[in-house]
Amino acid sequence: MRKKICFNDSWQFTLGGETKTVNLPHCFNSQDGQSDKNYYRGKCSYKKSIGRYDGEVIIEINAANTVCEVFVNGVSAGEHNNGYSMFRLDITPFLTKEENELEITVDNSPNPLLYPQDADFTFYGGLYRDVNIIYGLPQAHFSLLDKSKNGVYITPHNNGYVYVKSFVEGDTDNIQKEFEITDSHGDSVATVRTAAENTEVRLIVKEPILWNGVENPYLYTLTARLLKDGEIIDEISDSFGFREFYFDSEKGFFLNGKQLKLKGVSRHQDREFTGNALTEKEHKEDVRLIREVGANSVRLAHYQHDEKFYGECDRAGLLVWAEIPVISKYSKKKQPQARLMLEELIRQNYNHPSIFCWGIENEITMSTRSPLLYGDLKELNSIAKQLDKTRPTTCAQLSSVPVKSRLNRITDILGYNHYFGWYFQAAGQINNWLDKFHTANPDLKLCLSEYGAEGITSLHSQNPVQGDYSEEYQAIFHEKYLKAINSRSWLWGSYVWNMFDFGSANRNEGGVKGRNNKGLVTIDRKTKKDSFWLYKAYWSDEKFVHITGERFTDRLTGAREIKVYSNCDKVTLTVNGDRQTLEGDKIFKFTAEIKEGENIIKATAGGHKSELKINGCREENKAYSLGKNTGSYVRNWFEKDSEIDSKRLSLNDTLGDIVNNAEVQDIFKAQFGKAYVLPNPIGRLSLKPLYSILKKSKKGKELADIANQYLQSIEK
Repeated sequence: MRKKICFNDSWQFTLGGETKTVNLPHCFNSQDGQSDKNYYRGKCSYKKSIGRYDGEVIIEINAANTVCEVFVNGVSAGEHNNGYSMFRLDITPFLTKEENELEITVDNSPNPLLYPQDADFTFYGGLYRDVNIIYGLPQAHFSLLDKSKNGVYITPHNNGYVYVKSFVEGDTDNIQKEFEITDSHGDSVATVRTAAENTEVRLIVKEPILWNGVENPYLYTLTARLLKDGEIIDEISDSFGFREFYFDSEKGFFLNGKQLKLKGVSRHQDREFTGNALTEKEHKEDVRLIREVGANSVRLAHYQHDEKFYGECDRAGLLVWAEIPVISKYSKKKQPQARLMLEELIRQNYNHPSIFCWGIENEITMSTRSPLLYGDLKELNSIAKQLDKTRPTTCAQLSSVPVKSRLNRITDILGYNHYFGWYFQAAGQINNWLDKFHTANPDLKLCLSEYGAEGITSLHSQNPVQGDYSEEYQAIFHEKYLKAINSRSWLWGSYVWNMFDFGSANRNEGGVKGRNNKGLVTIDRKTKKDSFWLYKAYWSDEKFVHITGERFTDRLTGAREIKVYSNCDKVTLTVNGDRQTLEGDKIFKFTAEIKEGENIIKATAGGHKSELKINGCREENKAYSLGKNTGSYVRNWFEKDSEIDSKRLSLNDTLGDIVNNAEVQDIFKAQFGKAYVLPNPIGRLSLKPLYSILKKSKKGKELADIANQYLQSIEK
């Protein structure tokens, strides 16, 4: 029988000539990757002694970012070029001594052949998931070297039929396969036996209990065995669930025949001061927080996450969008690695009932003009369909991709990443865009795959505005998006960006280096921002009441708004003994008199309570604001969300409108001696998607050339 041992302890880690003893999981960018845009990206080494083991010996590395090579006694046993997946190598031929030197090198250097290289997150290096040794393998065993988890693929149907495809390595003479399904109590509900050469079998479970998302995430277990002369020589087990789902362009998502709005958050896997080096404890805590906020779905951005986390989602009933990091900067040279990443993602996670789609790209049009992109995405989509005929494919488009782009018709379903009200325009513009898209593409099945605003827990404002990084503006932003999402039944789901703040070494915004602060919860998982409670009010059945601004303790005296979030229908607020009661829906806005000095504020609803103390001040606390000289503001395009001054140019205007504006034409005449007019369809392009490159242009013709290249690459 096979044996597996954890090989995490006491590695000799060497970086930059310095060696120390570390235990796995280990990340060598846990500090600089969250504070310095010049964080270390290079090669490091992990060494450990390994003895001899019985029979074939397999090393299992659950993730090493990005390029990993394994050496035994100085000889290379193999290399792997995907920083987010599990891989195995047969090291048996290299174990020539009683004690052998095992060395694993890991290199997260920039590499033009590999994804990801340009993205809004830190590319942490290290052996940041478990390393295991598998040995004692019999003459025949379920596959370990075919990029899969265990060589067994389970496809259940709600009628009780379970189709199992399995693959065996080794000598199968006189070997039989046996498959048994047990329920959650461990009772056997189906069994079948067949010859080892048969790769496919069918079992039938009578009256199966369905895996029904967070309502009832019921799991069965399939145990696969290899038998010789009636004796078990190899055995593996995996859980699965009976569920079926489909999408409708007008009615959204259906799970087991019931319409279900996917209320989702996105998750990056890193933690403060540990980077990606997580244990099962951290994975469980993340799932607990995601369920607490009331989400029923999670987008695992932008890469393959730990297999443990998918398992936690299975047990919690969270519907998972799984994807690969084909992101931001496309290159034909990276396509071989993209194929590998997609194959490993699907093969290793096929059996998880929580996964409902495979994502093939995220914002890949951000910096590409290549006509080859369309064909390569079509290829990835085809690979996913070949590997898994039961799940739809998806993608997450950059906001600027035209609504009629042919890129929107590659995958079965799709999402758009939109930040109206943060990076550009106003939050209310999301309504206009959604209606525009659905009118233009009534047959497409759309979700909002990203949306968010930064909220830093130390920054506050009584009058929050776009781009001030305050916790209060972040909450207002999400209030508006929730209204837009909830009012459109055809929108099958949405994914908040992000559930947790995460490391992004290239950032320096809001007075915080190396971090994206769009999370509903801080990167250390200790602080739930006001936006967290807003979503809990809309999504969770767990009754509560929450007074917003618990960190906004210094406030100006006088009549001030006190906002409360609750999923109860009536809230009573008491301020310094004065009581008010409001009936409402999720968001309750009171006006109360704040006196100088200490103010005691209490809210009660449905037997629940929230309390905070406010210090009434005559002047604003300047520490709550970034000030004017930080150089780290997001540009605030409009002072009011609902009012756009039609007399002024804005990002709502097309490129042609801007170039043909009288004042702009005067600038052209002064610089070039003549007027300039952009031809259509170039003139119809919005300024925003071209802004970063157009602002570098010095001549009018360059504007047209760049716009034309952009148009050819994505608007076909």
